[in-house]
Amino acid sequence: MIDAIKKLFGFGPSTNYAELVKQGAIIVDVRSKGEYSGGHVNGSINIPLDTLSSNLGKLKDKNKVIITCCASGMRSASAKGILKSKGYTSVYNGGGWSSLNNKLR
Repeated sequence: MIDAIKKLFGFGPSTNYAELVKQGAIIVDVRSKGEYSGGHVNGSINIPLDTLSSNLGKLKDKNKVIITCCASGMRSASAKGILKSKGYTSVYNGGGWSSLNNKLR
C-alpha cells in the first residue's frame, strides 16, 4: 500500500531513460505533427495521440521498451494507458519531451 502511494506521487525509484534508450527503447512522441516539427527528441517517432490506436503497426514488437512523451506529460500518460491496454508490456511515460530530452544527456 505504501509503495502504491509512493509510486502515485512519484516517490518511487526513478527511471533511467538514458539507459533504456541505450538498450534500444523506442521513444514515441504523441504530440501533433506541427508540435513535433517545432522540436523533438532526436530519434523519436511521431504518432499523434488521436491516431495511436490506428498506427500500432509501427510498434510491431509488444515486448520492446517504449517511452512515450508529449508537451507536458498528460497525453503521454494516456498513450501509455492505450499501449498497455493493447498488450505492450514495457511502457514508460517520459513526460514532456523537453524534460525527457534533458534526461537523455
